[in-house]
Amino acid sequence: MNYVLAIDQGTSSSKAVLFDQELYQVAVAQEEFKQIYPKPGWVEHDPRDIILSTMSTIERVVSDARISFREIAAIGITNQRETVVAWDALTDQPLYNAIVWQDRRTAGRCKEIESSYGELIRRKTGLKPDPYFSATKMEWLLENVPSVRDAANRGRLRFGTIDSWLVWNLTRENLHVCDFSNASRTMLFNIEELKWDNDLLNLFGVKEEYLPTVVESCKLLGPSIYGPRIGGMAGDQQASLFGQTAFQTGDAKCTYGTGSFILMNTGKKPKISEHGLLTTIGWKSKEEIVYAVEGSIFATGALISWLKDGLGIIDAPSETESLAREVADNGGVFFSGALTGLGAPYWNSSARGMMIGLTRGTRKAHIVRAVLEYIAFRTREILDLMEEETGIRLNKLLVDGGVTRNNLLMEMQANVLNIPVDRSLIKETTALGAAMLAGICTGLWDLESLKNKRISEVVFEPSGDRMEEEFRRWKEALKRSMNWAN
Repeated sequence: MNYVLAIDQGTSSSKAVLFDQELYQVAVAQEEFKQIYPKPGWVEHDPRDIILSTMSTIERVVSDARISFREIAAIGITNQRETVVAWDALTDQPLYNAIVWQDRRTAGRCKEIESSYGELIRRKTGLKPDPYFSATKMEWLLENVPSVRDAANRGRLRFGTIDSWLVWNLTRENLHVCDFSNASRTMLFNIEELKWDNDLLNLFGVKEEYLPTVVESCKLLGPSIYGPRIGGMAGDQQASLFGQTAFQTGDAKCTYGTGSFILMNTGKKPKISEHGLLTTIGWKSKEEIVYAVEGSIFATGALISWLKDGLGIIDAPSETESLAREVADNGGVFFSGALTGLGAPYWNSSARGMMIGLTRGTRKAHIVRAVLEYIAFRTREILDLMEEETGIRLNKLLVDGGVTRNNLLMEMQANVLNIPVDRSLIKETTALGAAMLAGICTGLWDLESLKNKRISEVVFEPSGDRMEEEFRRWKEALKRSMNWAN
């Protein structure tokens, strides 16, 4: 039996998932690591924690499955995307903490370049100036960290997204590569010409020699330190799109994790949004390149954590469903979850969270329900825009991620969208996508055979209540949250 091992390196934990030839999940190991918050709006990770936790989960999952590394055909990698690591090519040591995709320290710089370079960046990269992306993180490191500048002057500086950092440490040759999907999230990569863009490199003071070689998402690389070769690589959201078998133009998925990420397959040509969506590379193989439009909600699962750890309203995330079911509606309470600014289509880093409509009769159940409604409403807002810009009418939404365990939220989502919401039986669709890409490299599967391997756990059908009035009133609340910081 041949197995495929998928590494899923996420924002709060590293995970290894072992799949067999039928894509049955054989074993999984997961390890959390420390989140570092040096200042308000700053989010960092220790790159050594990322590597050590990843290696630990790889070794545990193989041990738990009672197999040998010789039985693994290939290793796939998927990762938190825009997070940046800087390291020394001679010593292999990180030069600073990884700056995480959630980090907002470069918000001022992004606002500064928006007026002069915003259209250029959008046209070349499909993105818009925002601290979310990698370019201004790299620029900040070069300007503010002496060890990074020194490594650059010595010709030893290496930058990379997390896939690059993993491959460097897990290959015997210390390969410095990233795949097309991750490159497309840096704000330095020209998604039509498929290369690092000189104009943007000059704008941010980043030399191409610091950056990884860009390789296909489905490509066998050198052997890993464990023996099996590394094959498929994709950013977590693109890997999820692939894992959901969203291979046809117009297929769409939403992953409800720390944030929510909605992607629609738009085919072989990039569709540059006019209204705040992102254009990204879904994946690239020898045979094809697939583009997607994307809308990001910075906080969804993070809001559930905030209810638990910040407000103390719940003791466990699972309580949100039972609590919200205690009330028939939100009791007039509306919530904006812009705790770290707003992503698509607003891209307002100054927006702040807001809750309005509170009365003496407001219970914590109303507050929890309003938070769940926010997630459903923001998802609809982005999907409405995707339909408008692409001209494609969705007939269902494929969903995955930990927050989809909340059946009430999924019921709300189906009603708000008025289309079925299809939850995958396999929870680890992000890891699954990486495994599928790696398996294709080794000839275990092809796209045609993979189409029939997705299994639905449950399909939530709309009940006819589209919650239109609630959606309208929530939109008004969202406008107020954006005006609050101005």
